[in-house]
Amino acid sequence: MQLVVRAEKADPPNHGAVCEAAATAVVRVLTDPRAAAPEGEWREAVREWESRRIRKVARRARGVRWPEAEALPGVTVAHAGAQVRAFPPGPVSDVPPQLARLQVAGLDLADAEEPAPPPEPPYAVIALNPDITITTGKAAAQCGHAAQLLLRQGRRKHVAAWVEAGAAVHLARDVPWRQCVKEATVAVRDGGFTEIPPGTMTAIAWLQR
Repeated sequence: MQLVVRAEKADPPNHGAVCEAAATAVVRVLTDPRAAAPEGEWREAVREWESRRIRKVARRARGVRWPEAEALPGVTVAHAGAQVRAFPPGPVSDVPPQLARLQVAGLDLADAEEPAPPPEPPYAVIALNPDITITTGKAAAQCGHAAQLLLRQGRRKHVAAWVEAGAAVHLARDVPWRQCVKEATVAVRDGGFTEIPPGTMTAIAWLQR
């Protein structure tokens, strides 16, 4: 799955907002009727992708490249100054040229001086492993993974309420990591394609009701 972050030089978004927007965008793609309905045009692509090891690639776009990306089928989430568009999954060898030309590496943004407070419940809480260092692009992809696992593995009625409310996400900071790992609904272990060794736990998630 390709994720595109709008990152204009003059007014870039902050790290946390991008991670939260990316996670929500992934959920909204997967619950979009084009992916979820029996006859949805994205349904088979999603089924094929989820039958294997899921992978997400975060890219950055600015200037004219952003409207070019928005012209392709997908779902954009605007949140706290960040804009992230998620696209239906497909083979790495078949990425549309409008996306393939966008840079993957190097998306590393500053965090907000004062992170936004949590939204009204229900929302997903995602925490990133404080013992590893990853870029914003990598973190956005890991948050997308966590939200996807929560969507698929969380208690059905709680997930349905979360999705119905808009699938909001809150990136938690300074949480007691070891305790949260034990209590989290899902945990993400990285495939090792970029930045960190395979099997590294990168993110955990649970629903706040």
